[in-house]
Amino acid sequence: MRRLARLAARTPATRERYLDLLRALAVMLVVLGHWAIAAVYYDEQGRPDGHSALTAISWAYPLTWAVQVMPVFFLVGGYANAASLAAHRGRGGDPVGWLLGRSARLLRPTTALVLVLAGGALVARLAGAEPDQVRPIVWFATIPLWFLAAYLAVVPLTPPMYALHRRFGLLVPLVLVLLVAAGDLGRTLGPAWLALPGYLFGWLAVHQLGFAWYDARQGNCHPGGGLGLRTRCLPMSPGTAWAMLAGGLALAVLLTGPGPYPVSMINLPGQRLANAAPPSVALLAVATAQLGLILLLRQRAERWLHGSRPWQAVIAVNSVVLTVFLWHLSAAVLLIGALHGLGALPTPAAGSAAWWAWRLPWVLMLTVVLAILVAIFGPIEARTGRSTARRPPEPGPAGKTTRPRDDTGPRGGGRPGNRWAIGRGVLSVAGFAAVVYALAANGATAKTAPEPLGLPVAALVAYLAGAGALRLLRSGWGSRG
Repeated sequence: MRRLARLAARTPATRERYLDLLRALAVMLVVLGHWAIAAVYYDEQGRPDGHSALTAISWAYPLTWAVQVMPVFFLVGGYANAASLAAHRGRGGDPVGWLLGRSARLLRPTTALVLVLAGGALVARLAGAEPDQVRPIVWFATIPLWFLAAYLAVVPLTPPMYALHRRFGLLVPLVLVLLVAAGDLGRTLGPAWLALPGYLFGWLAVHQLGFAWYDARQGNCHPGGGLGLRTRCLPMSPGTAWAMLAGGLALAVLLTGPGPYPVSMINLPGQRLANAAPPSVALLAVATAQLGLILLLRQRAERWLHGSRPWQAVIAVNSVVLTVFLWHLSAAVLLIGALHGLGALPTPAAGSAAWWAWRLPWVLMLTVVLAILVAIFGPIEARTGRSTARRPPEPGPAGKTTRPRDDTGPRGGGRPGNRWAIGRGVLSVAGFAAVVYALAANGATAKTAPEPLGLPVAALVAYLAGAGALRLLRSGWGSRG
């Protein structure tokens, strides 16, 4: 508690605390949503399995408009990435150094999950479990990684996309939304492959709005005197926020009522036009409404968060927020396995009275299991957050200060240093690409696939190679020639 109090006291007055609250609330909604909507049953082989209960409670589809918080993650991520990139450059760093720093916070907790799951699968195989018994468990535990794959694809694009934002402002997300619409048209009329870039375009559009929020805080809105859609700043007046909320909801209703999109913003089996994979125009309309509501609550939330206790709670959650997200379904796997082993696993039909009655004890028990996992693995993320925090200026001669040096190549400058800087950038992007491929490949592999380590071998190798390369680059490998 004392450390939290010290961190709260040291928080700069200029920090947008509301965004930290949004990140924490979004993760809590994901965790509680996944837990609450789970329906557990026994398959034909007598093994426990699970599925989403949403298919049995269709009246709850509109509620997914509130609990589909992927847009919130990318909005907050856009602001955080713009702020940290600007701070890094202000200290004399380069975009590659910034990218490597971001990789530490994202990949260290993720690597812990991947290694534990692969190691557990190996132990299970040595104990006599068949691959088709191991894969479903690992598949379920790694469901959160599909979001991380999307986010890790967006992060390396932050420097060039922020440069586009500084040049063209809000025109950039508008163009990206039009590209998403073209992909939706391809899904409807063909060719279907036109929708594939939407996995990137849709989340990039929301990420750009995070840039615009950051520039609004900086007060630097109009490039070259440009107005209108070329402004760099997110309009944040109450009138604009109400227009976003009402307009986004109205458009979403039209697209999902008389329009071709499903009402649920969470993908379900049998949907012809899934809203979340890839993100659709309907989901972006809901995201617009969410943004309007977020802006309407902003000033009141900021005042509340300047209280010591609320802000300390937000700091505590954010110090392990990725750990909570990554391990919340592993907690479900462990609880289901324990109850199954004890012969005490309830399997009421989804949507039944017994299923609803089981929600509260189910969530409470999962909270206990997750708390134990966070106590074990949370320090990995917490230490990473402290080690990647902003360094103060280094003392220079005669009491002066100098910016921390960001090594980009061998000392002495010249062409070798330039070549290393380019190679370092290429290797960094390749490392991110390998990790994104690995996480996406795991998500695309069927949960019944006979994978001996639970994860596809090619995906596991790619992940370890990519994460390992980024770790070597962060350590300064090769920077002395």
